[in-house]
Amino acid sequence: MSELPEDHIGQRLRSARRQRGVSLRTLAGLSGLSTGFLSMVENGHRHLDRTGHITALAEALRMAPSELTGQPFAPAGPQQAESAHAAIPALRLALMGMTMTAPPDRPTPGTPPSVLADRVGEANRLYHAAEYGKVATGLPGLLSDLHAAVEAADGGERRRLLRLLADAYHPACTLLLKNLGYTDLAFIAVTRAAEAIAELDDPVHTALSGFFHTHVLMAAGSPAQALTRADQAADEVERHLSGLEAHALLGELHLIRATCLTQDVRRSGADRAREVAGHLSEAADLAVRTGETKAWHLNFGPTNVGIHEVSLNTDLGLHGAAVAARRGVRPRVLKAPGREAAFHADLGRSLAHLRGRDADAVAELLTAERAAPQRIHANALVRETVSGLLDRQLPSHAARDLRGLAHRMGLRA
Repeated sequence: MSELPEDHIGQRLRSARRQRGVSLRTLAGLSGLSTGFLSMVENGHRHLDRTGHITALAEALRMAPSELTGQPFAPAGPQQAESAHAAIPALRLALMGMTMTAPPDRPTPGTPPSVLADRVGEANRLYHAAEYGKVATGLPGLLSDLHAAVEAADGGERRRLLRLLADAYHPACTLLLKNLGYTDLAFIAVTRAAEAIAELDDPVHTALSGFFHTHVLMAAGSPAQALTRADQAADEVERHLSGLEAHALLGELHLIRATCLTQDVRRSGADRAREVAGHLSEAADLAVRTGETKAWHLNFGPTNVGIHEVSLNTDLGLHGAAVAARRGVRPRVLKAPGREAAFHADLGRSLAHLRGRDADAVAELLTAERAAPQRIHANALVRETVSGLLDRQLPSHAARDLRGLAHRMGLRA
């Protein structure tokens, strides 16, 4: 690859490094990655398809990971007007214009709390279905109605509405924005939820806020801060561990702590793998206790633990272990296409690293796209994997399918 396009991650890495006057050798020392590897990335011969590597380089260059990956990515298809990105300006204004002390200037909706609860549930269902355009379009009105309803209520009804408001902000709003690459907006969303939760004065809800803050801190490129926040939240839950929802939240916190650890390339690979395995084991034990749940509008249970085992091994670079971990995992039981897509995408990423499995990698990536196209098209790591596969000799059918996928993602085939 003699000349890289301007939007290639290797080109962005080279430009950022040179703008800061940092040599390859210095960057290697700061990031914990080898000079040879970084040289190959900048020249398009290796791809940055592990979150830990991207986070380490972004930290070393004092930039956001999204600046390095190029997020948010403009939609490539003809339905741009229906995309989530088209709805972001209105959602941004809603997030910036509403707080607990400055609710929207609008009449209180004459909507019963039960109807508002149904709308919150639908927003989260759409998020898990990866219908990002639909959920993003509906969120400004939902959040405005909830803020206005909270402002007019008191007593037990106000507490119920505060919980609904927090449930509207996450996961649908916070994780939607994180996945699309709007990390700053995701932080505003999780902060708004924290304002509502603070009034509830409930320790488990406070820990839930910490869980979503952890997601945003990871997206911002600070796995150490994220792990600290997740540890604090887990300690809080363990002090108030009663009922299925608390156990499910603790399980989710073990999984997010394991994810934080995969990004910390300053720890040895053996140490990271050992600690990740410990958190996975704890989560698996909790999943046996809870079964499959929808607590907190999430998907904690044995299936999600299995999905995480694939993703965590992929991010650790243990690609054979990731592929082996797929056995027995049936992501469709969750009825959450976004999680199903993540499972197949991570399998595809790992298969792309195994000799002779390129066609299988393409098949998994296509399966992921069919499950949740908007999520896959917005995924920086999948885009890097697709870019890498485009440079390889593939069977004709796989090459044709891969070029189609690249076109739909807006990549140069």
